[in-house]
Amino acid sequence: MARVNPKPQERVLPPETYAQLDAFIDDLCPDPEDSRRKEALIQVLHKAQHLFGFLPEEVQLHIADRFAVSHAEVSGVISFYNYFTTTPKGKYQINVCLGTACYVNGSEKVLQEFEHILGIRSGQVTADGKFSIESLRCVGACGLAPVVTINDKVYGKVQPGKVQEILEHYLVEVVGEEVPVYA
Repeated sequence: MARVNPKPQERVLPPETYAQLDAFIDDLCPDPEDSRRKEALIQVLHKAQHLFGFLPEEVQLHIADRFAVSHAEVSGVISFYNYFTTTPKGKYQINVCLGTACYVNGSEKVLQEFEHILGIRSGQVTADGKFSIESLRCVGACGLAPVVTINDKVYGKVQPGKVQEILEHYLVEVVGEEVPVYA
């Protein structure tokens, strides 16, 4: 099979993570000549983002090579879907819902408080890589508005005065302690 992306890029990310990704690709797409192979691209991109945390160019090129497609084709899929990101996120990914129910209940002020305390804006990562902030259009938990998620934890009815308290649990990183959910 001819190489679609002729310039191999030096890898910076861990080889064992690439091995996990390759095993996933092999399980999904056993025959490199199968025309249905491209249908699995989105599944592979999801897996890659889960493994690496984001989809940098080196991962995109690797996936393009494994699928025998151009880098532009992989990049096009990534840029089309909002779920995919090409920039690293913080260890703790803070998402503030700005959907209608959350917005009218003060989520914009909650977002501003997170930005103020962490010293970053939505879409940025703290210098230590610990926190990133994003705004979402809807989390689907309108009854808990305003809603904030941090990784897999959902915080409901969050007010600006609770932001510092929420963050302190992540700043201290107490091992084994359950982070409280405000409702």
